[in-house]
Amino acid sequence: MKPEEKGMRPEKTAMAVEIEERVAGALYMILADYNGMNMTMINDLKKTLRENGASYNVVNNRMLNRALPTDASALLKGQTSMIYGEGDVVEVAKVIKKFTAKNKKPLIKGGFVEGKPVNAQDVVELSKLPSKDVLRAMLLGTLLAPATQLAGVFNQKVSTLVYVLNAVKEKKEQEA
Repeated sequence: MKPEEKGMRPEKTAMAVEIEERVAGALYMILADYNGMNMTMINDLKKTLRENGASYNVVNNRMLNRALPTDASALLKGQTSMIYGEGDVVEVAKVIKKFTAKNKKPLIKGGFVEGKPVNAQDVVELSKLPSKDVLRAMLLGTLLAPATQLAGVFNQKVSTLVYVLNAVKEKKEQEA
């Protein structure tokens, strides 16, 4: 049921609309339990996430569950924060993993990447992948390898022809 239909207070309706907009505009969303984090830790995490094009917000579980396209009530237990954005999810997963290794918090619950649900282990696996730029470079190298090899073969054939002609020239010079 939509918030407007239940007769919610205007401020709650505004919060629900804001969460829906964030969910709709995000390429990925990682849910975490921020229990035990102080403001200094949260601000440090927000800063590093912001540098990688991600945002961090504490959300109400019930409002977030309404905004999600699928039921995520299994993930929405306890205190929940969402890390979301439109950039490279791999870089954000690396930031979260590094921050968690240092501070033992936040505890990753799972999330959604391009609309598909992922669990906490999937987020850890994402952090092990190379970034999009590195993957693009690897793909480009793979695509260009046959052309580079073909150019090398042609260059070798031309060099062989030059060596043969040079040898014939030297032989004729010696005979003369």
